[in-house]
Amino acid sequence: MLPLDIIKLASRSFRNNRLRTFLTVLGINVGIGAIFFLVSLGYGVQKVVLEQIATSDSLLSLDVISENNPGGIVTSEDLESLQGVDGIARISPVILQKNTIRGNGFTSEAKVSIIDPDFFKLEGINAYKGEFFGEGEMENIVVTTAVLNLLRIDENDFLGKEIEISVVGAKENVNDTDNFVERKYKIGGLIESTSQSNIYVPNSSVTDLGFTHFSKLKVKVKNDGEINPVRNTLIEKGYFVSAISDTVEQTRKVFVVIRRTLLSFGFLALAVSAIGMFNTMTIALLERTQEIAIMKSLGASPADIWSLFLAESVLIGFLGGLMGVISGYGLSELVNFGIKLLARNFGGVEVDLFFVPLWFVAFVIIFSTVIGLVTGFYPSKRAAKLKPLEALRYK
Repeated sequence: MLPLDIIKLASRSFRNNRLRTFLTVLGINVGIGAIFFLVSLGYGVQKVVLEQIATSDSLLSLDVISENNPGGIVTSEDLESLQGVDGIARISPVILQKNTIRGNGFTSEAKVSIIDPDFFKLEGINAYKGEFFGEGEMENIVVTTAVLNLLRIDENDFLGKEIEISVVGAKENVNDTDNFVERKYKIGGLIESTSQSNIYVPNSSVTDLGFTHFSKLKVKVKNDGEINPVRNTLIEKGYFVSAISDTVEQTRKVFVVIRRTLLSFGFLALAVSAIGMFNTMTIALLERTQEIAIMKSLGASPADIWSLFLAESVLIGFLGGLMGVISGYGLSELVNFGIKLLARNFGGVEVDLFFVPLWFVAFVIIFSTVIGLVTGFYPSKRAAKLKPLEALRYK
């Protein structure tokens, strides 16, 4: 029997038992749809979280502080000595202060970071509104939304608003608070954060203060392969080193566990569907016993009968998987739309909570087809072994 004939006969049985076939495909659809929905949720949440904490440049950056100086302070001599370390592409010094700020008629305190423009990429920070300052800019600063709330500045009208900052102008120690210098800046960019009152000031605007001590260094390596060698070299030189890539890796491990947990719930639904499919194929065998006898009497071989029943099972698995992907995708889009609608109405951030790689879509359909193959194997084998005479007598 030709493969095309087997497929035609298998599909004909679908038409003869439409309701039963539909319910069986629906059962597989529910199981596969549940797997698709839950796993895409796991991948989507992971994608959202990682986008918030890391960029491509931040994954190549190291935070460096001194283990020998009080408070981890890094000196200009340390900065010069690290310039010649192999594998380092860029070093960006950071000065952290907690200073008084004034603006819009209000006075408050905020954490001030004196940085180079490339700090934002190395730290994995994205602009919410406006733009980050560039190389050589001296007037514009970047603030968080929490700073706007402190100074009662409207988020829709923050560009160009003037803020006065009491910068600690110490030349020997960044922790020395005896020498304050008042500087005026304009807000040029905004970072979304209601919990942290941070202000980012360009380093070029305070070069006249002659800072020689820094709170930490942001070190960018040339490529992924240089992260561990550079880290080990810096540790040997007496520095404490941390990396965002460590946090990202730990986060990925956590989400692997979460996805596997979600996947297990989907497999429970699929297991129930597979049992129903096995039952369907067994009933089909009993109902078509005499038909099998007639086919064998007309010359059909056991291999033909085996292939026929197996083709039916595989088609059911394939159709169930295809429908499961479609229904799972549709459900995820519906839930995603609802979440975005809530975020839009309540002033939240719109995010896509569902994401699934293309390889997983192919894997789900293939897996569903394999389930159909496995569950149909025993009924197909049993049908192939039926003897024509005994089968004709079966009632």
